[in-house]
Amino acid sequence: MNFSSSLLENAVNEFAKLPGIGKKTALRLALHLLKKEDADVDAFTEAITRMKHEVKLCPRCGNLSDNELCVICKDATRKKRVICVVESIRDVIAIESTHQFSGLYHVLGGIISPLDGIGPDQLNIESLIQRVNKEETEELIFALSPNIQGDTTIYYISKKLADTRVKITTIARGIAFGGELEYADELTLARSIANRLPIDNYVNGI
Repeated sequence: MNFSSSLLENAVNEFAKLPGIGKKTALRLALHLLKKEDADVDAFTEAITRMKHEVKLCPRCGNLSDNELCVICKDATRKKRVICVVESIRDVIAIESTHQFSGLYHVLGGIISPLDGIGPDQLNIESLIQRVNKEETEELIFALSPNIQGDTTIYYISKKLADTRVKITTIARGIAFGGELEYADELTLARSIANRLPIDNYVNGI
């Protein structure tokens, strides 16, 4: 692409660094902003800047938060002794969109994958074990993507909690093996949560 403005070219290059955004789409976005009112562009850039500098991780569950604790952890109507274990923040958003879960969450920040150099120490597993003991958790629901890495993570954590009284379950296999949780449709995901299975029925097949 040949640009008559280096400022436009710089903006296009920055947009093109975003995932899934090619140069043509980046140019379309940049030109769109040029047509917008100054106030609209200022609001856009302020929102991005504030998000980057002010959004933090909830120290309790690992979800995104504007304050010390996220809105889910602070919600008095949630079931405090039921924790849904997920791989990423995107999975929290996916499950919340189903309106079928009323407990709390714990974001692992990934799943165990030795081939990728990701072991238990790189994940928020120890903090989960501490939560289960400290908060007297009654049920731990694993909502990890149904693949080998997800199964390995479930097996590892369930063994770490073998001496506790916590009920350990996993979402039903409504999601195809090898699929990603965040891409599942809301109805399938909702049914998988509602029809969750005892972990014993699950890990015995690993």
